[in-house]
Amino acid sequence: MTRFASILLTVLICVVALGQFIQVITRYLLEIPVMGLEESLLFPTLWLYVLGAVNASRENTHIRANVLEIFLTTERQHQILAAIGEVISLIISMWLTYWAWDFAKYSLRVWRESPTLYLPTFWVDCSLVIGLVLMMLFTAGHLLTHLRSIFAKDRFDG
Repeated sequence: MTRFASILLTVLICVVALGQFIQVITRYLLEIPVMGLEESLLFPTLWLYVLGAVNASRENTHIRANVLEIFLTTERQHQILAAIGEVISLIISMWLTYWAWDFAKYSLRVWRESPTLYLPTFWVDCSLVIGLVLMMLFTAGHLLTHLRSIFAKDRFDG
């Protein structure tokens, strides 16, 4: 899974970079803009963004501002704080997933299309649902790891 994710993210970032390079060359050097290029780049760009967030969730490398860690002295306290953070993340993710699901259902019902190329935007809209569900799964996995660590330490401390 790790290899697949890294290959997919690499392909997506190369597609976006190549598309932007072509856009700059044709628009500013050749002064012949390619119609619909920006619109078609919406798809790999949003999938790259969402799957990048999923990858950060998988690797547990999201940016955090845990100021409370400065005041905590034991590893158990750090694990408890991390577990609380994961629970809050899960609650917010469930809320956002519910909204994304409603939006994806709406997008499927009206079958929105892009303005120039008439590409169905449902495939971009469903990236939010898929990404949020995957992030929730990884967050739940990290929560279980923290809980195991907390309760394993309880057995040895008491």
